[in-house]
Amino acid sequence: MWAENVGQVLDAETEPVILVGHSRGGIVISQAAETRPAKVKVLVYLSAFLLQDGESLSQMAQADTASLVASNLILARDKGYATVREEAIKDAFYGCCDAEDVALARLLLQPEALAPMGTSIRITEENFGRIPRVYIECLRDKAISPAVQKQMYIAMPCQRVISMDTDHSPFFSAPEELVACLTSV
Repeated sequence: MWAENVGQVLDAETEPVILVGHSRGGIVISQAAETRPAKVKVLVYLSAFLLQDGESLSQMAQADTASLVASNLILARDKGYATVREEAIKDAFYGCCDAEDVALARLLLQPEALAPMGTSIRITEENFGRIPRVYIECLRDKAISPAVQKQMYIAMPCQRVISMDTDHSPFFSAPEELVACLTSV
């Protein structure tokens, strides 16, 4: 559903665009690119899930033993969503952020739907595979560990890998550096 929403935005564009996906957004941009490859110039994965065909976010996340998210996830299966324990939010997502940014970020957090986490991604070399990829790894990330980020961008080679010495949320902790990274793509 999210990928289709992105696809509708892409349909309105006259020129190919650069899609940036953060965290779970990686699966969204991959799937959107699969369905509309001519509309995408570059895919940028910002500490994001860059999965191979047939993999699911939950598979990759469960394999990340260094992540603080999996061990602090609260599942509300009857309601179809998950949240992260309140006491783990700062360390998992905003470890390099000041208190003011963490307070704002907490207000913006929403429960995560479970269905997309367990859905296997479907991508092909003919569509998704023809689009250049850039990975921005966050070296102090406690949500998607640097080791798992590296595992993903090695398995799905990227044209370029950019390293940031920051947490999972560089748009809060290092916005100027992130802008520089994005504009260099």
